[in-house]
Order: sequence, then structure tokens, then C-alpha cells
Amino acid sequence: MHSFDGHPLDSGGSKNKPDPAGRPGVELLSLLQPQKGERILDVGCGNGDLTAAIAAAGAIPTGIDLSEEMVNRARLKHPELNFLVEDVCHYKSEEHFDAVFSNAALHWIKDAPAVSRSIRLALRAGGRFVAEFAGNGNLAILTAAMKQALEEHGYAWEGRNPWYHPTVGEYASLLEQTGFRVTLAYHFDKLTPLKGNLGIRNWLDSFAEYFFSDVTPFDKESIYRTIEANVKSQLELEGQWMIDTSRLRILAIKN
Repeated sequence: MHSFDGHPLDSGGSKNKPDPAGRPGVELLSLLQPQKGERILDVGCGNGDLTAAIAAAGAIPTGIDLSEEMVNRARLKHPELNFLVEDVCHYKSEEHFDAVFSNAALHWIKDAPAVSRSIRLALRAGGRFVAEFAGNGNLAILTAAMKQALEEHGYAWEGRNPWYHPTVGEYASLLEQTGFRVTLAYHFDKLTPLKGNLGIRNWLDSFAEYFFSDVTPFDKESIYRTIEANVKSQLELEGQWMIDTSRLRILAIKN
């Protein structure tokens, strides 16, 4: 799965793309508070590290991801745990879970109502849903610059953005309509440092399959230069390139 603001985890899982902001997940695990013996579903489990952290607390996790590659990686890394290739939009389990957890994945799944319904069906009555993913305003500076540069070079923007970035109100309302009681809905912004010496160019390459798949090599170089110039004053701080991330953190209880 990808993550932060970008990368995969979607439609049940991940898409196997780079995670521009990293995925520590530590704060989210403290919100989940996994208990010994609890059955917990990890949606968009990626390489399984957070699933393993849930198991270390004594819970009994199941990790699902849409990416077969990521599930295979998780199985190799944590062979004692249960990982499945599943699309969360259509996921069904014979047994109910005490909690559903998802970190840096749900922004990859545009059919949010289907996700919400599947998660509710997976939970027991009173079970909790704990998630964090990219929200409204995520990468606003970058995507605005990409849109402008592409259009200036004769490429349409429509259909390129692969993400679902709701407002906190939109997502809380969706959960309430699905049958959840939302007890925490938190929207926060931060600048996240990019790793490596190539900075924003490396990030653009990571997502080129979505934004530049039809762009000629000559145009791509020109577009990259244009984007860099347009965002440099906002996203390069003392030689360190950043991305403008925005996250939603959610805790909801199944009614």
C-alpha cells in the first residue's frame, strides 16, 4: 500500500507506490489501543509492520491489501501472521472483528461508501474503526503546480488525480450515514520532508504513472522544471524539499 499522500493502499489495499511522507503509524496505534485477544482487521496492511505491532500487543490481527506484491512481502517478513489479498470494497468475513484499523490507505479508494459499508459489516456491534489517511488539501501546492504546468504544455488535467481527499465533515457524515457514531474526527496539516537528493523530482517520478504517463520525455523535463520553479519558494526550506500533507484521523464506533 502506499501511503501518505500519496501511495498505495487502495481499494482494499495498497497499490504499491512510494509513501512520500513515511508511515510511522505510532500515534494511530495508540488511538487503536489493541487489547489482548481482540480480533483486529488491518486494511491496507502493506508490508505488515503495523499488523505485527498490533499482534505484539496481544491482539489477533488479519492484514488485507489489494496488492499481491505487498501481501507476499508481508508474509515473508511476518510469516506467523495472517495476510490476505482482498479488496476492502468487497471484503466479507464470517467472524466479526473487535476493531478495524487503517493507516495511510483509504485515500487510494475513491468508492468511500463501499469501504464504509464493508468496514461496518466486518465489525461486531460496538466495534471501533480507527483510521488515518490523506484528506482535503493534501498536496494542494503540488497538485496545483502540476495542473498548471501540464495545461501550459497542452495536456488536460482531468482524470489524472488518483486520490480521494474528503473534508473532515464529508467523511464524518459518510460514516454517520453508514451507521457509525464518530467520536473523533481530526484534520491536520504539516510539511513533510522528502528523502534523497532529487527532492521534488524524485517525488514526481514516483507518481509519474498517474500524472505523466502520456507525456513525452521532452515535455516531461520541461514540466518538471516548471513545477520545481513554481513550488520552490513554498516547498524548499533551507535546501530541504518538503511536501504539503494534510491528514484525517478518525475514531468511530459501530452503532
